[in-house]
Amino acid sequence: MTDEYEHYEAVVVGAGPGGAAAAATLAQSGVETVVLERGVDAGSKNVTGGLIYAEESAPYTIDGLLPGFREHATERPVTDYYIHNIAGEKVKTFDITRGHEQDTEWADAVLRRKMDSWMAEQVHELTRETGGGLLTEVKVDGLLRENGEIIGVTCEELDPITADFIVAADGVNSELARDAGLMDWEEPDEWFQGVKAVVDMPGDVIDERFDIGEDEGEAHLFSGDLYDDVRGGGFLYTNEDSLSIGNVFHLDSIVEQGAEVQELLDALLTHPMLAQWLGDEYDEREYSAKLVPDSKKAANPSPHEGRLVLVGDAAGQMQAQGPIIKGMNHAVTAGALAAEAFVEARSRGKPDSAGERYEQRLHDEGVMKKLRPARYEVASALGENDTTTGIAERALDSPLGRVGMRAADKAGLLGRAYGSPYLATMMPDTKTPYVSLPTAIGETLGTEIETENTVEPPSLEERIGELTYDTDVGNPHITLDDNSFEASGAAVTACPVSAADFGGGCYREEMVQSNGDEKHVVSLDTQPCVECGTCAIVADTQWEHPRGGKGVEFREG
Repeated sequence: MTDEYEHYEAVVVGAGPGGAAAAATLAQSGVETVVLERGVDAGSKNVTGGLIYAEESAPYTIDGLLPGFREHATERPVTDYYIHNIAGEKVKTFDITRGHEQDTEWADAVLRRKMDSWMAEQVHELTRETGGGLLTEVKVDGLLRENGEIIGVTCEELDPITADFIVAADGVNSELARDAGLMDWEEPDEWFQGVKAVVDMPGDVIDERFDIGEDEGEAHLFSGDLYDDVRGGGFLYTNEDSLSIGNVFHLDSIVEQGAEVQELLDALLTHPMLAQWLGDEYDEREYSAKLVPDSKKAANPSPHEGRLVLVGDAAGQMQAQGPIIKGMNHAVTAGALAAEAFVEARSRGKPDSAGERYEQRLHDEGVMKKLRPARYEVASALGENDTTTGIAERALDSPLGRVGMRAADKAGLLGRAYGSPYLATMMPDTKTPYVSLPTAIGETLGTEIETENTVEPPSLEERIGELTYDTDVGNPHITLDDNSFEASGAAVTACPVSAADFGGGCYREEMVQSNGDEKHVVSLDTQPCVECGTCAIVADTQWEHPRGGKGVEFREG
């Protein structure tokens, strides 16, 4: 039967940065390559904060693989980078541009629909020259096996396709990675959840309010008590004619605190500090969300199985360590390294060795050291426990701790610490660096913000209503295995389009009478789903992507 299936030398699943880098590198080496993309257009299913970097130490950058990338696919370059420590309405800001520029050739703000669509055009032209091309609205739902060996992929819209090499660049919710047993959704502490608003703002207004030129841009990070005790922080990036504003939190912390993620976003949008930039008129273009792997715990050190390799979020290659937030550049490097490994393996007559060669390259080129720094392993063993956290918390609250903080600031040590990539890779995943320390810094060193913020963010219902959906009626992509509140109730608050006492989102809680007993249950409606995958981790569900072209379509991303 497999002899009757269409065959390509390489199949790339997903047309994001990792998939584009892999496909471009393969095609430029003469490899017959087909790219399969689930969305109606590349980028229509993708969300980023987001900044894309070109690192000086990286063997590949996206503009090196696809010339013209920065001119056609990005927003503004990041020329200034700040972090804000918030305590109530007091804020202490540090300029961390110097740390941001370490190992950075360039960094640009991007929106995924624009960026991915441009990359897809280039990739389609390159792959067509080798007898392949790029197809959209194709959902790859699994791996094709013969005698237990991976030989291709299965698709809902097409017959199975066989290939000598398969690149899974299908994102954080990769069905191929799960099919191969290379990814699971068992541990909430291995994931972040990001929620973002794209805010309309003319370019000249951005220039004026941020005091920058049209070829300049700013990045801002926020942490402190505006998020209560949820571990994470906020961001703001300047685009050409919009702002990207959002939060990224540890998923286990969202669940533990029972936090409503859209309310945490509103807490940032309505903070007095943002009044200087948002002004009196607030026009939200798009609300979106996604899961993000924590590479320190989730990056797969051996991301391959047979002919299959994983790149980008599918391999857990998202570096979020303090103010270091890098993912798309690592996906680009990984995609190109995977393609390079296959080309070499093929030239040596051993195409099945591509996965092992790819793994070796990730280690040799230092990618895994960035994603899973050894310093964090040591720091987490020492710092992520109740005893150490308790000592740190008491020190911050003590008069001596506050005196030390003032002295450290006067000597410039706090600013240098925040801008240090070395220290960022050691930061423990506890309340102290995310909440307690920035709050203490804000209280002790901050300046009161007296500007009134008049922003009124849209309601969750309005945000959902503004999104574009092609609902796959009769084919729900999520089902509840256990509808008890005990098993699946966390999805009610953690889901970015659901909330307690809100009836329009994916999940809602109900009290149901059954045989004289009252039962607390959860009900599900997948129609407004933004396909972030949060509920697959925090609830007892069966989760898969909607069929090709169906579900949510992001216009900004």
